[in-house]
Amino acid sequence: MAPEPGKNALGIEANPELKDVLARVLKKGTWAITDVPSNREAMAAVCKWAYDLVITGISTSTAKDIELLRTIRSLQPHTPLIMLTRDVTPSEVLDSMRAHAFSLFSVPYREDRLAEIIRYAVESPDWDDEMELTSASSERVRIRASCQENTALRLVQFFSELTHLPMMEREQIGNAFREMLMNAIEHGCQLDPRKYVEIEYVRNRRMIACRIADPGLGFNLNEIPHAAIGHSIDDPFAHIAVREQLGLRPGGFGIRMAKDLVDKLIYNKKGNEVLLVKYLKAEAT
Repeated sequence: MAPEPGKNALGIEANPELKDVLARVLKKGTWAITDVPSNREAMAAVCKWAYDLVITGISTSTAKDIELLRTIRSLQPHTPLIMLTRDVTPSEVLDSMRAHAFSLFSVPYREDRLAEIIRYAVESPDWDDEMELTSASSERVRIRASCQENTALRLVQFFSELTHLPMMEREQIGNAFREMLMNAIEHGCQLDPRKYVEIEYVRNRRMIACRIADPGLGFNLNEIPHAAIGHSIDDPFAHIAVREQLGLRPGGFGIRMAKDLVDKLIYNKKGNEVLLVKYLKAEAT
């Protein structure tokens, strides 16, 4: 069946949960959603018609979906493809990034985060150059990313899958990473998409370490009254009034929250580079 005029999404073996997410995010009357049973039928469809979004199913392997992704990008280079999978290895996460997947989710995943990523995928025409995998090995990854708030959404999701940990630990590390990344993008780069943050991820059996560096002037932890970390624990909300006076968005708990979620949080002397370290349980591999 040919897609209808307007915006078109292609779902591969979409389950009821995914169909519900798509129905909530993609406006009825503007978007038409086509569902096909396999990657083979998806390939036939994209050879005939253009799609504005493609989402894979969870029954096929990540390797097969990456193969599909590469083929789709050769035909429709700017179509965002979101991969859903039952299980994924760190090396497959890196392969999906090299192939320019828009995002990747392994089950179980949070539907609200998937919805957020889908929303960004269909609203962002210039996503292709947002991030670059500058080097990668099984234990060390370097990424250069544009300083945009929505770029952080994609990075956090890839980082979450890359850690390959149980859900609770993944959430803790992911939340700390998100807070520090947003600080770098918002304060270090002033949300300027022409500027870039550098991210380095190191993993071994005993720990995960992540370094985030921005091109900003840095700061002194003792001189940030707009953040909760700049006040005593006896008055943790004193920064709220400061943020209101400065016209900053609500928040300011990022550094304090991250310190509670990881084992070490270390800034360089200038204050434009931060290192997060999380020690792993002996059984984690």
